[in-house]
Amino acid sequence: MSAIHQLVAGFANGDAISNEARVLRKIFRGWGFASEIFCETKRILPELRRDARDLATLPAALRPDDIALLHLSIGSTANELFRQLRCRKALLYHNITPPEYFRGVQEQIAQQLALGREQTRALAGVAEVNLADSAFNAAELEQAGYPKVALFPLVLDFARLRGEISRTHLNKFADGLTNVLFVGRGAPNKCLDDVLAAFHYFQRYIVPDSRLIHVGAYTGLETYAGIIRTRIHELALVNVELTGNLPQAQLNACYRSAHVFLSMSEHEGFCIPLIEALVNDVPVLAYAAGAVPETLAGAGVLFREKRFDLVAEMLGRLVHDAPLRAAVLARQRERLASYENRDLAAELRAHLAPLLHAEG
Repeated sequence: MSAIHQLVAGFANGDAISNEARVLRKIFRGWGFASEIFCETKRILPELRRDARDLATLPAALRPDDIALLHLSIGSTANELFRQLRCRKALLYHNITPPEYFRGVQEQIAQQLALGREQTRALAGVAEVNLADSAFNAAELEQAGYPKVALFPLVLDFARLRGEISRTHLNKFADGLTNVLFVGRGAPNKCLDDVLAAFHYFQRYIVPDSRLIHVGAYTGLETYAGIIRTRIHELALVNVELTGNLPQAQLNACYRSAHVFLSMSEHEGFCIPLIEALVNDVPVLAYAAGAVPETLAGAGVLFREKRFDLVAEMLGRLVHDAPLRAAVLARQRERLASYENRDLAAELRAHLAPLLHAEG
């Protein structure tokens, strides 16, 4: 039996690429292939080490007619190993954040990102099949010299997104306050300081009885976390919840209790939380940067200038202007349906067809 194995830079709960790798593994096994996920052991959460294999064991496990699929997202040993593998190869680019966002905040991450961009350029031409999960990401690969980059959006587990809801968290946030939600890593490119600035206007002038919920980890970015906490104090904000990462049931509860989703991020290669907000029927207000307009595809409300006062006013309208809210949600449901109704497994098989020829 031939195999389709995946290489990832890290493997964790709540991580978008890890989640997609699990879904793809199920698809590959459904096609009749052996399929495992490989990662450096030190970058696999201890509780997940039965769910992924040590990257160092991959070369010995591969045969020439096997397929290796690299998820390219940051500087990693996996990227270097991928180049050396003796098998058929496919690459899926998730984007690498410009390291400049992390300079002076977390130099180690900045170096990993810089390395990742160097490795991305060096991998041009290594894989026979090159995929990107947005046109924004595909353009970066093409600029780096990659031929024939095809688009393949992130494969999501919608059953998980619509799964169990933590009643405890749902009750916690269903207390009459208006909930503004942002979900994403506590990283400088996500611009949490701008989220706070917009929420300041919203809480002070639009809806005083309001709460800001940020779901996302600051692991390795404690300096930035300190900046955010200081900013909360300086703006005299109240009812700000920095939850860190949450299990899926608790995350689902945050979405279900949210009145509006706000993103001020300046660099996104796709932005899964936007789709998650659509799944939970939460109106989206987002800064039109990177792949955000492409991911929303005409849904939600986009803005191109960070006027915090105007952003706050639009938040208020999305909460209280019933006709506007209904119209936004209707278009979001259309976008979600078009995304969810795609047969992404069939699309992926078509993309990988040049590598599957031996299977008939």
